Amino acid sequence: MNIVRTVSRSLVEGAATAQGTIRYATTQGRALDAGHYSDFRGGLKLSSIGLGTFPGAASDTVDEALVQIVYTAVSRGINVIDTAAHYRYGRSVAAVGAGLRKAFADGVSREAVWVMSKGGFLRFEGAVADPDAYVREHIIGKGLADASECAGAHVLSPRYIRAQLDESRMALGLATLDAFLVDQPEVQIRRHGKEAVLRRLGAVFEALEGAVADGVIRHYGVSSFEAFRVPTDDPNFLSLASLVALAEKAAKTVAPSGRAHHFALIELPFNAVMLDGFVRFNQVTGDGSDDSTLQAALKLGLYTVASHGLFKGHLASHPLDILVQAMPRLANDAQRALQFNRSTPGLGTTLVGMSTPPHVDDVLAVARAPVLTHPAYMALYRRTGN
Repeated sequence: MNIVRTVSRSLVEGAATAQGTIRYATTQGRALDAGHYSDFRGGLKLSSIGLGTFPGAASDTVDEALVQIVYTAVSRGINVIDTAAHYRYGRSVAAVGAGLRKAFADGVSREAVWVMSKGGFLRFEGAVADPDAYVREHIIGKGLADASECAGAHVLSPRYIRAQLDESRMALGLATLDAFLVDQPEVQIRRHGKEAVLRRLGAVFEALEGAVADGVIRHYGVSSFEAFRVPTDDPNFLSLASLVALAEKAAKTVAPSGRAHHFALIELPFNAVMLDGFVRFNQVTGDGSDDSTLQAALKLGLYTVASHGLFKGHLASHPLDILVQAMPRLANDAQRALQFNRSTPGLGTTLVGMSTPPHVDDVLAVARAPVLTHPAYMALYRRTGN
């Protein structure tokens, strides 16, 4: 079956709700530890482990495995799914849609599941010999952006972001996405400068506030690889307080009556060897203190999602002695790495990519275990000198 071309003609209405996710936590998630669900604004309950959909070849075999993984995960207590318009040339978002339709048909409620997608990077249709020519023909030539909004394979344009948002909705078969994230806007900084990138982000935020008003998304955010982890003097650094200010301005532009902004979450790499989000105090929120990104996000009312939960599989096959000693009862290194993240104060959901359906069992074994106590978690940093 060519899942990539199988797009639902009718879109499933609805979005994740407090009532739906709370019920989900006590039904599909009843066998899991109570600490498996994190609090999102409005009373929603989001699983501490979410399904990432970036890895894998662009093949029918991976598509079919991903459909089953989505179905199994959503049916058994994982209600956060992260994808993007460009993942695996658009195949991931279509496979997620197929897996969701299967889960919905089996009784899982749309209101129980949080689905987010991303935009910014070009999807392409496969290998492209001349990316610049592709941009000129398919992006600039079609009026989706101008040259000043493009940087290699990345486009930071309100029109293009909205197009990728709608493309994601169609492929997923969902009328409304729970969140849509601008993916790695910092890649544009070295070509266009930070001032220009922030100005364009403001315009994109206006488009996303408009998408909220249109009912096609509930929230939006920013996904980053470097911007929230690097020191403040790094060219790629982005301030969370500045992004919130852009969102506040965007909301007032779209709804002058004073509607609150819908910038609600950030995504950044975090794991037992990529600790910057917790240990680097590079953010200022206006209360006179320097904060880590995770601390600042909490103060600003932003939910934090961790990508690279297993460090591209490295932490599943290379044991860290300190984690082995701290969590001897967990079955393997992947479980210990995920439990480290689940125990991190301020971190809402950790994403993990899975390549085969049996991996879901391994992940759910972690979700059944209570997280580390705060003293036990902080002791890991004292023992390593962080």
